[in-house]
Parts: sequence; C-alpha cells; structure tokens
Amino acid sequence: MKFMKLGSKPDAFQSDGSDVRYVVSDLATDVVVHVGEVKFYLHKFPLLSKSSRLQRLILKSSEDGTDEVFMHEFPGGPKTFEICAKFCYGMIVTLNAYNVVAARCAAEFLEMTEDVEKGNLIFKIEVFLNSSLFRSWKDSIIVLQTTKALLPWSEELKVVGRCIDSIASKTSVDPSNVSWSYTYTKKLNEIVEAQQRTVPKDWWIEDLCELDVDLYKRVMVAVKSKGRMSSDLIVEALKAYAVRWLPDSYDALLADDYTKRYKTLVETIIWLLPSDKGSGCSCRFLLKLLKVVILVGAGDLLKEELMNRISAQLHKASVKDLLIPMKSPGDDTIYDVQLVQSLVSRFVMRSGLNQDTDFVEKSESEMIEFNLEHESLLALGKLVDGYLSEIASDPNLSISSFVELAKTVPETARPIHDGLYTAIDIYLKEHPSLTKADKKRICSLMDVKKLSAEASLHAAQNECLPLRVVVQVLFFEQLRAATNALAAPTTEPSHNSSRSTAEVGAEWDQRQVPDNSNSLKIQPGSSKIEDEGRKITDQQKKNRNSIKERGGGLLLPSRSRRIFDKIWLGKGQGENSKSSETSGSSQSPPPSAKPRDGKSSGASSRNRRHSVS
Repeated sequence: MKFMKLGSKPDAFQSDGSDVRYVVSDLATDVVVHVGEVKFYLHKFPLLSKSSRLQRLILKSSEDGTDEVFMHEFPGGPKTFEICAKFCYGMIVTLNAYNVVAARCAAEFLEMTEDVEKGNLIFKIEVFLNSSLFRSWKDSIIVLQTTKALLPWSEELKVVGRCIDSIASKTSVDPSNVSWSYTYTKKLNEIVEAQQRTVPKDWWIEDLCELDVDLYKRVMVAVKSKGRMSSDLIVEALKAYAVRWLPDSYDALLADDYTKRYKTLVETIIWLLPSDKGSGCSCRFLLKLLKVVILVGAGDLLKEELMNRISAQLHKASVKDLLIPMKSPGDDTIYDVQLVQSLVSRFVMRSGLNQDTDFVEKSESEMIEFNLEHESLLALGKLVDGYLSEIASDPNLSISSFVELAKTVPETARPIHDGLYTAIDIYLKEHPSLTKADKKRICSLMDVKKLSAEASLHAAQNECLPLRVVVQVLFFEQLRAATNALAAPTTEPSHNSSRSTAEVGAEWDQRQVPDNSNSLKIQPGSSKIEDEGRKITDQQKKNRNSIKERGGGLLLPSRSRRIFDKIWLGKGQGENSKSSETSGSSQSPPPSAKPRDGKSSGASSRNRRHSVS
C-alpha cells in the first residue's frame, strides 16, 4: 500500500478524556473548535494560515465575543479534523488509501486551497491521488470503498468517478502487461509457467467482488463501456459476484432482514448481463437467478427476461436446475411445475419455427443447423422425462399437471419412451388411489412400440399398469421378436441366450431409476421366469414353427404368458376362451374338461400359430 507523509514536526496532540483534544505548547490556546462531540483546544494563527472557512468562522466568533467554533457536519468526523489540524501546525501526518478520501473531503470543507497558501492540503492530496493511488490496483479499490461513507462530498469532488475510471481502465489492459499486484487465489502451480507467474484473463474478477452492489454496478458499467472486455468474462465476473453474495439456502433468501438486499443484488446482476443472447451465460446460472427472483419477489419483468434467456438453451439444463421450489410452503406442490412447463413451451416454440421433418436438399450450414436442432430436441425430451421422474413422487402433484407437462414435449423429442415409462411407473406407485380412467389417461402418454426390450420386459411384469397396457406390451414385443427372427434367421435357438430376464430387469432398474427414493423394482416373479426358461423341453426346442422361437424367445412370467396366450389363441376358442379368464392363478383345467376337447384345442392352437406366422 502506498502512503505519503506530510509535515516534519513531532505530533503534539494529546487527549484529556474521550471528548477533549489539545496541543501541548508553551503558548496558551485561544480557540475551541467543536467537531461533533469532541472539543479541540487550538491556536488561531496556524488555522487561519491554511483554511479560509476557519478564517470566517473565527472572525465571526470573535465578533460575538466568544472563542468557540462549531462544525457538527464535518466530513470524516473528529478523526479527520485532527489530520487537517496537524497539517496546519506542520506536524507529521501520514496519508494512505484508507484516510485520503476523508482528508480530501475535509480539506474541501475547510477550503484549504492554493488561494490561501501555496502547497496547501488540497493540492498535496490531489498529487498523491493522481500520481500514486489511482495507479495502484488494490489502492484504487480501497479508495473507492471508502467513498461510500463520505457521500455526497466524495461524489461532488469526483473521487468516485476517478476511482471507477481507474479500475475499469486496468481491467481492460492486456494481461501480459499487468505488473501491479492483485488478488488471485488459485493454486500456485496453476498460474506458474516456465518459473514465471502468468496473469490470467480473469485476474480482476475476484477483487471486484468485495465492492458493495451499487459501486460494483458502476464499475461493471464502466468496464463494459470500454468495449474491450468479452461477454464471457463479463458473465464470469457476474457469476463470481453472485456466488460471493447470494446464499445457497432458500431460508436465507426469504429472511426479512436481507430480502431487500438480495432483491437489489439480483436486479443488478440481471441488469448487467450482456445483451448478447449467445454469450457464455450458462443455463444453470440463469436458472439460479430465476430461483432468487421468484423467492425474493423481484418482479415480473426480470422474471420474463430470465425465462426468455433460459428458453433459448433449456436443453442444456439439468434436472436439478429445474427443481425450483414454490415460494410459499403452503402451496400444493413442492416444485413449480407450471414454470417449467412454460419454459418447455417457449423452447418448443423457438425450435418449432425452424423444424423441417421433410428431407430436402439443404446447404451444409443448413444441415448442421438442422442436426443441432434435432439434438437439442432429443436433449429436451430426456430432460423433461427426468424431471417428471423427479416430481412424480410428490403426493400433491395432480395428474393434469403431469400429463400437460409430458405432452408439451413434441413426439420427435422422444424416439424412445423408456424415460417416460419410468416417470409413469413412479407416479402410479406413489398414487395408488388413481381411478381406472386416470390410469388410462396417464398411460396413454406412452407408446409401447417405442419401449426398449428391457423396458418392455419390466412393463410386462408391472402390476401397477392397466391390463390393457400390459397386453399391448406383450403383443408388440412378441410381434417385434417374430419380425426380427424372420429378418435374421438363425439355427441357434434364441432361448439359449446367456442373459436371463432377471438380469435384464435388474439392469433396467439400475439404469432408469432417478436419484430419489422412488425406484422401479422388478417384481419377484422374475426368478420364476428364469426357472421356466431352464425347464424348456427338447420338444419345444425342435418346434421351429412356434412364435417364441421365431421371435427371440421373450420369457414371460406365468401371468403375462397366460394373458398373451389368451389373446393369441382366443379368437377361435369361443366359450373355452372365456373359461380361461381367471384372476391370475396358474391352476390346471377343471376335471370336467374332456381330453378330446383339450386335444382338438391344442391342434387348433397349433394350426392358428402356423397360419398367423
């Protein structure tokens, strides 16, 4: 830190209690100066030789027949007046970044100009500011911080503006030319190259975080106005400032003592965001600001501004970023689902303007843009399905909110419905009291033809799904298996696969379940499936005409197999088909059934399988 010493005489000021200061001298004091609650017993001549204001005040007090002068609104208070008084006496005074602004304002108040005496206090302080302090990075910041307690004097004397200009100019300097000291907390081995400490481009960000929000705003405006700072660095600075002053706790944001402060802070950060929408302002950072705006009630204009920015890059967010809590604890849902739905709708509207599902001749740049839009839509679909899985465990989440959010995502964003199935399964398990109509409504979101083999296997054993959905899953899985077998014939029976259904189910659970406590679990019946698979007879292995062998051998639990066989064989069975509709038991046919009927039924069944395949 730079400093300047003035005067040469030793300090002769002494204190007599907390509110009395006097000068030790052979001459008796002849004037009393009241500054605040402190009395200064001084001599007139040194004061009159340096200060025009004291000349007038002392002359007026003499005319009134008193030797007392009152200055209750003295800038800097008694401590700063003592500095000016010592300068008048020629005593040693040390000025530095912490007291120079107060001394400058006090000298202006006392009118210690060149008209009174050459080399007066104002002149010396100005030389010190311009030649030393404003050339120092750290000292400039310290000086700027001290100006806030001395308003409006520091503003009128343009000390604030000169500090800001000095700081902004230094941030724009080429880092290779930075030679002054600065604060940088990264590890030494991260900023040392070839035994020399290199200066990073963001060297100035950390020190500015110490400024109050109003001064920080003015400095950042000046930095941006220079036009030499990239938008990415501006955003990095705003992120650092937000991390420094915005709490992570939502309870802290809602505290009455600090709500106004946080409101001003987030308004300033949003106002300072680069106008360039394509700047390095991450979606995560914007969503964090949006949470603060909502919780502190910063206003609809700021909320709209953030939502427009977020909707342009929503596909880059994570599920955790979207978990924006409702402001009031008494709200129905834990998280603000309507807000997320609005963000998704805006994203779809933005991308929908340029969607072109028909393949036509395009230029290379158009094809690149088309591919990027397609990738962003896929990322959006995955994001929304993950968000649905996260909020599905909320007992107060209405089925309408779930369905509406799921439908906001276009079909092209969901080539596979595994994520959506995971969310539906969690919702059904957490809301067991749903009516059949509600279950049908939520399951209608899912296209069973777009489920993977693992998801289909899990769905076939899922007792929470409506029976009609399970039937559809079984039918399309068998149909897909048969189609695959015809397309790629093999002499090796498909049921010899080394992967059991239990293994597939376990892998599905591990891959699909979100981090929360709600998880998809394969039912205990999976062990039965594996046992049944081991018990396949040699006669079944040789039956090349069966659908199971052609289609890849989907091994189903007993309940699911009975459902499938009932549909597959039921069209020609008549009354016998009805009699097989049991509640899920695996009992053998009743004794009254005639063996001849069973034989003819089996033959009929085999004929039908031949005709269908």
